Amino acid sequence: MNIAAIEPTIVWKHFDTLCRIPRPSKHEQRLRDELLNWAKGRGLSTLVDAAGNLILRKPATAGMENRPTVTLQGHIDMVCQKNDGVSHDFHRDAIKAVLKDGWLGAEHTTLGADNGIGVALALAALEADDIAHGPLEVLLTVDEEAGMGGARHLPEGVLEGELLLNIDTEEWGAVYLGCAGGMDSVVTSHWQAEALPTGHRPLRITVKGLMGGHSGIDIHRERGHAIKLLVRLLRTLENAGIALRLASFTGGSARNALPREAQAVVAVAEGDLDALRSQCAQLGHQFRLDLAGVDEGVTVLVEETADQALEVMAKEDQQRILAALHAAPQGVQRWSQQAADTVETSLNLGVIRIAEGQAEAVFMLRSLVDSAAVALAAMLTDLFKLAGMTVEHMGAYPGWRPNPQSALLTLTQQVFQREFGLTPETKVIHAGLECGLIGGKYPAMDMISFGPDIVGAHAPGERVDVASVDRCWQLLKALLATIPEKIPAKG
Repeated sequence: MNIAAIEPTIVWKHFDTLCRIPRPSKHEQRLRDELLNWAKGRGLSTLVDAAGNLILRKPATAGMENRPTVTLQGHIDMVCQKNDGVSHDFHRDAIKAVLKDGWLGAEHTTLGADNGIGVALALAALEADDIAHGPLEVLLTVDEEAGMGGARHLPEGVLEGELLLNIDTEEWGAVYLGCAGGMDSVVTSHWQAEALPTGHRPLRITVKGLMGGHSGIDIHRERGHAIKLLVRLLRTLENAGIALRLASFTGGSARNALPREAQAVVAVAEGDLDALRSQCAQLGHQFRLDLAGVDEGVTVLVEETADQALEVMAKEDQQRILAALHAAPQGVQRWSQQAADTVETSLNLGVIRIAEGQAEAVFMLRSLVDSAAVALAAMLTDLFKLAGMTVEHMGAYPGWRPNPQSALLTLTQQVFQREFGLTPETKVIHAGLECGLIGGKYPAMDMISFGPDIVGAHAPGERVDVASVDRCWQLLKALLATIPEKIPAKG
């Protein structure tokens, strides 16, 4: 697929670069160096700050030198997810994109349109010689998807922009002016290992075939959750009297993605094998009924394994760990009473790793109300302490508080109406944006966020609507050209 040939080519050729150069979180240096050299070759001002963020600047076009500096902002890392059995190394391989019915997507991996399209739009603005704009600054952060490390450690006093356009939301026709904050909660525990019991056979039980998705944008869609479904299955087998001992349990690969697959290796008494297979078949059918119309591809597989040297979890450890995971909340906890049709508070159990005497579960908590995230974290702490487990909260970041009196919002609405003949929706997003952290360091900066239509972010099959990218480019050019010499101070 020749991504660079898609119109407008000035945008898509930059996205092609982002697809060709791997960019997992915390491994963005190769791409950053490529962009740095590109910018230097065009005579742009360049800076890499202490956090590893890339800052590029372009002078105003003639006659617009007195306009306020506008900062375009996005992040260069991406969430790396692939379907089971797909041979793709996100540290070495290029993303393979497919254009179908007006959408550019990756069939078996994430595409990285989140936030590669925003980055491509910002780079196109730096390159274009035929658009009018005041002083232009582009901030490309690192490590956004793994904890917002770039924005968190962005130095104060380095940015020159008075206005910030974040290009990291995923619904064309909406202008965002607020987002949730959040934190990570990591639950750990040791467990006693015992030898494979006599008369037991090792089996692997897998829950797979789920859609997954973004733990902020898709959390309310009630999709299947592979980890919670597999815990439910194991607890159901135990309660049915099946002699089952857990050896390992793995699921999910990112705390901000809904887990699509999970698997457990168990030891089962020979006399219970038929009952276990029958129960798993029934539960697989039940899961499909439960998720009808939402996530019907769920499958439960039971397979033989050859590991006869298996060690299993002591019974009392198995009981307390599985029971705690079964009781742990998941998904939407409260809907906002201020922002219509918006989730206020949620959590996602994104990753589970139980093996070799250690158990770790990673949750991501989000809330539009910072105190609600703190309260939810305290609830998790109390729950898992009852099971003798340790909980550590880390990586907290603030929400972006909406400013309905934003002069930049008003201007964007006016430009949108002029260019497209309609007024955009004004929204608050449950996903985390870097605006909250940046605004904390630059409180006088007025900011809004917009972006194209992106479906399935953080999951294989992620795709972006090509026409909406063109419209974003049209809006960005028009907005930059319309910024007045004086814009009212942030309300």
